Formats: sequence, structure tokens, C-alpha cells
Amino acid sequence: MSAHPATARAESPEPIHIGEHLRQWRLRRHLSQLDLAEDAEISTRHLSFVETGRAAPSRDMVLKLAERLNVPLRERNVLLVAAGFAPAFPQRSLDDPALESARAAIDLVLRAHEPNPALAYDRHWNLVSANRMVMPLLGTVPQRLMTPPINIFRLALHPEALAARTVNIAEWGGHLLERLRRQCETTADPGLIKLYAELKTYPIPARSAPLPPDSVAIPLKLRLGDDVLSFMSATMIFGTPVDVTLSELALETLFPADEFTADRLRIMAAGLR
Repeated sequence: MSAHPATARAESPEPIHIGEHLRQWRLRRHLSQLDLAEDAEISTRHLSFVETGRAAPSRDMVLKLAERLNVPLRERNVLLVAAGFAPAFPQRSLDDPALESARAAIDLVLRAHEPNPALAYDRHWNLVSANRMVMPLLGTVPQRLMTPPINIFRLALHPEALAARTVNIAEWGGHLLERLRRQCETTADPGLIKLYAELKTYPIPARSAPLPPDSVAIPLKLRLGDDVLSFMSATMIFGTPVDVTLSELALETLFPADEFTADRLRIMAAGLR
């Protein structure tokens, strides 16, 4: 069986010049040289010369092509360095005073979402923060899986974690794996590719039937004691981040999919006060 494209990318040597970097990102976006050249308003000949190393792009050209290719900020810095320029986007810890307003915004959203669960995670789906409603859902997860960094996908799909209590694990697990697979293809991030390979070894059952054509979302149906709670999820990201760390942060918010779940969450929240 042939290797998964994203996996093959991770195992290949790193590109040695800016042109090869740009070519790989162009192919990853399924664009021809003509498509990208027209979008970036340059000649196809010039783009070809850049990709083959016969022409050196300016700093502005690197950033313009990266923008058109929707390259993540972290990788835009890689492109700039490969072209001989300094990185353009800072990468700071969330503890940095410069990100104080971002941390406050994250905390505000998480608290405001109660009594519904919400959490924040980084580019590798490691937990950054969560509101009070998340931990009660994780009560039976083994401590070894709760040792930082706590990985959200691992919690969801590990057979000793939430997968054992997910009533529709075939549908939910398939949804999460497909979501991660697309992210691997989009970012070519080695950490995500490694995580995807690990998760594929978990004993997640295949769907018994394809999803209905009118299905717009897959709920998470989680058993909690004698109850089954049903959630819909939505993802929030920072709109115009200029910091690598912020660009890679996301907030996952869960909403009750039925009145029973909404009532149960309100009771749980009251017990946490």
C-alpha cells in the first residue's frame, strides 16, 4: 500500500531552497504555476525561475506568494529564512506580557460559554485552557492520559479514555480522524502527521453505513453515568493574528444538542459553585 501523501511529505528531506519550499506548498494547494502566477500577478516564467532556483524572490514576493498559498505563519517564517531574510512573525509564549489581552479574551470566551463545555488548544491539539465544565466529562480518564501535554484527540479516541463512553464512536471517531487528516494535508505539520499515525492504530470501528446526504454535523454522544449527553461543536480562531502562537490557537465550544443535555449541564454547573 502506498504511503499517505502527508506521511510521505514528513519522511522526505526538508527542501533546501526557497523555490522548493514554494513548489511544495503550491502542489499541496493543488495549483498550477499558471494559477499561482496569475493570482500573485507575476509571470509564469518568473515563478518557474523562482521555483527552480534560477531567480531569487524579494522579501515582499515571498510574503505575497505565502499569502496566496495560505501558508501558516510559522511556515512563512521558514520561507523567509530559506530565502535569506529574517522571520517576520514573532512567536511568543502565552505567558508573554504582550499576549495578555489575548489570554484575557480566551478566558472570557471560555467562562462566558458556561454551563456548556469549552476549551482552547494549540496547533498539535494539546490542551491550553478549559472552563469548569470540561473536567467533569473526563472523570474516568486514566491519569497517565491526563499528564501534560494533554492531547484532545488522544482523549477523544483512546480506548481507555472517552472512546469507551462515546455511544457513536464509529461516526464521531471517523469525523475526528478525517478532520485531522485534512489538517495534515493542509499544514504538512510533522507533529500532526505523527499524531494521525498514532490515532489510526486505535481500535475505532468503521461506520456501519455512510452518513445521510443531508447531514450537516455529527454530534458527540457521550455517556456520563446513566445518562447520554449529546453535543454539537463549533471552532473559533483569532481572525487576524500577527503572532505565530495566536495563529495556531483555537477554541472548541460544545453546545447541547437536546434539552436533556442542556438541563443536565445546568445541574452540573450549579454543583460546581
